[in-house]
This record gives sequence, C-alpha cells and structure tokens, in this order.
Amino acid sequence: MAEIIAKISLKPGKEQSLKRFHPWVFSGAIGKSEGNPEEGDVVNVYSAGGEFLGMGHCQIGSIAVRILSFEEVVPDFNFWKMKIEKAWNLRKSLGLAENAQTNVFRLINAEGDGMPGLIVDFYNGTAVIQMHTVGMFLVREMLVEALKNVVGEQLKAVYDKSAKTLPYKADISSEDGYLFGKGKETEVLENGLRFRVDWLEGQKTGFFTDQRENRLLVQHFAQNRDVLNMFCYTGGFSFYALKGGARLVHSVDSSAKAIGLAKENVELNFPDDTRHEAFTADAFEFMRDIKNKYDLIILDPPAFAKHRDAVHQALQAYKRINTRAFEQIRNGGIVFTFSCSQVVSKERFREAVFSAAAISGRNVRILHQLTQPADHPVNIYHPEGEYLKGLVLYVE
Repeated sequence: MAEIIAKISLKPGKEQSLKRFHPWVFSGAIGKSEGNPEEGDVVNVYSAGGEFLGMGHCQIGSIAVRILSFEEVVPDFNFWKMKIEKAWNLRKSLGLAENAQTNVFRLINAEGDGMPGLIVDFYNGTAVIQMHTVGMFLVREMLVEALKNVVGEQLKAVYDKSAKTLPYKADISSEDGYLFGKGKETEVLENGLRFRVDWLEGQKTGFFTDQRENRLLVQHFAQNRDVLNMFCYTGGFSFYALKGGARLVHSVDSSAKAIGLAKENVELNFPDDTRHEAFTADAFEFMRDIKNKYDLIILDPPAFAKHRDAVHQALQAYKRINTRAFEQIRNGGIVFTFSCSQVVSKERFREAVFSAAAISGRNVRILHQLTQPADHPVNIYHPEGEYLKGLVLYVE
C-alpha cells in the first residue's frame, strides 16, 4: 500500500485551478510542506486555509504534484484496480477491447484516464507500460496485478518500457523488461491490416495507435493518387493508402531500421506489390525537389518541440516542411499535416501552416481538422492532453 506520508499547503489564492479539477500543482503555488516529501511520495494537498484539495504523486520540477484523486482516499490496490477498470470499460464501450479486426489500442492515457504519468498500450495480449513519474514506478507491481485482475485471460504479458521516460533527476535505475509473462506475438491487427510491432526497440511503446482513425481517412482519399508518406516510421499511412487504391506509395524515413520494418509490414499485407517503394532519407532533403510528383502528401513528423524552449524552432520546422509540400504538390492535391508536440497549441500549429500556405502562394482549403482517437481521451479539465493536431488540406 502507498501510504500518504506528507502534506502540502498552497499559497493563498493558489487553489482555484485544483477546484476546477486541473490535475497539476506547480511548484510556485506551494506555500509549505510537512513530512519532507521526496519524489514519488504520495501527498495530500490543502489550501492555505486547510481545505483538502487533492491527493497525488510528488515530483521534482515545475509540476510539483500530479493529482490522482480529488477525494480523500488512500491509493491502495483497490484504488488502482478501480482506475484501470474504468479505463478498460471505456475501451470496451468503444468496441476496442474485443474486436476481431483491431487488437491494438491505448488502454491507459495518463491524465485522460485519471492516472497522470502512466501510459499503457495494448498489443494483441501484451500491455506495454511507460511510466513518466517516479510515483507510478514505485507502484508498478500493484499496477501489474491490477491489470491482470481487470483484463483477465486477454492479458498474456506486461512489458515495462520506462527506462528512457522516467525523470532523469530522480536518479532511478530502471531497465526495460517483462514484469509479467513474455509477449510472443508481435503481430497486431488494425482495421484488418497486419503490423509487426517492435516494443523492445521501437519508438514510444512500439507503434503509434493515436493515428488509427486518421490512417483510415488517408485510405478514403488515396484512390488513384500518387502518395508520399514522410516520416513514415513503420509505414502505417502507407498501407492504408495502398488499401485505398493509390497508384503508387513512397515511404520516407531517416531511420533505416524503421524503413526495414515498413517494408516488412507492406509485404505482410500486400506481398510483391510494386506500387510501394521505401527510401531512407532526410525529410527536408528528400522534399527539396519533388515538383508535381505527388498529389497526396502525408507529413507526420516526430515531436519537433518536447519542451517550451523549443517551440519557436519547432514552428519554423513545421513552416518549412509544409511550405515545401504546398509549393510542389500537384494541383488538386491533398496534404495531411500533423503536430504531436504537446507544447505547440492548435492555434500556433495552424499559424505555421497558414504561413507556409502564404509563402507558397497556393490556394489552400481546410477539409478536415484532426485529433487523437477516443482511446486517447482528453480530460476536459486538462486541455494540455490534446497533443495531436492535424489538418487535411486541399491545394490548388
């Protein structure tokens, strides 16, 4: 059981965000603490007048506490089981937990599921966990037991991939590895398409489940088009374009390992299909001269900004890459463009894309505004959780 061993009191007037159920307490709002809380400890948070506001995990940094509950409870096994049960039941209601065509989805989405610091993606029986806080790391055994209890026989293994996501200031030694079972099946289904997932060495937890519905939209637009999938990673958008009837699909990524997996995945779904070709290349270099070669371009780069200090540089990168797409795409072409940088707002991302359109001198219209799917829910009191922004644009 994780006992509550410390008490934090806020400065006068700093309780309003917690009363609006925002799950973060910033260090500048703290007036005093009792019990000498260390990183990962469970703390109760009170107003300056002594009113209970919430319970959460203490951490070092500008976000000093991540709230787990706004009720005065102890985070024991039953607490975590209840949280995970709610998350699992939501996925069941979305038709994801028992789906013959899709067996890969996000099971726990941090603040979106009331569990800040915890990400769990489900891959055909294997739950891949990433813990972003020491507090979650310290209760990992309870989390695994709760997952086994809630998911039941559908859960074959739990793999911890937190070595690179835990705060470096915490000085915790963590190695990636299985906490339960051993995942033998690395092939998953998404909307009937087959993918091999590498959660041992791949990016994030191994696969980007947040683009599932946007990939389907690419399929809808792909018929009889020549498609360029930039920053393709393992090729997800490419397979959907092929399924949608594209004339040709070119997949580009700077990682040779990703390109190898993309080729492997294409072969799984479309063996000996000559419409697909993959290139290991820098995105900006590849797009230097592609004039009139494509009429559907997908731009899904990794997070250009992982912290606020990098926002300006990231916006310039978004502007550059979109300018190249707008300037060179065929008349009547479609651009799918995305940002997964949490610190880049929807408004600022759209401004960067607007600037790119203006520089290109082309007539550009928005057809769709995209975001993450329902298994990546956003806590309405925590708008920062809406990290994925996307636009589908028609270019003349």
